[in-house]
Amino acid sequence: MSEEKGKLEKLDENRYIVRKTGAMRVDGIVYIDEELLGYLGTDESIEQVRNVATLPGIVRASLAVPDIHWGYGFPIGGVAAFGVDEGIISPGGVGYDIN
Repeated sequence: MSEEKGKLEKLDENRYIVRKTGAMRVDGIVYIDEELLGYLGTDESIEQVRNVATLPGIVRASLAVPDIHWGYGFPIGGVAAFGVDEGIISPGGVGYDIN
């Protein structure tokens, strides 16, 4: 198992958690099945889930959908919500690379 996959803990059939550690404000949750899990961890996408979890005002969790892969700040397939008062708007979270 790669080091990145080693950071995941299975919650149920299609959800894995990256537990809050260090500067993370919330947990990370990756929605993925066993087959796709075999491809995960060959890049920095799980680390990017952790990085998004450190952003100010993040609500509930840093999420990733099954097609997760390395992006610019956010992983491609990364999802996060931020509170109005303390949150941010991140260009990495809205796809500035293809604008």
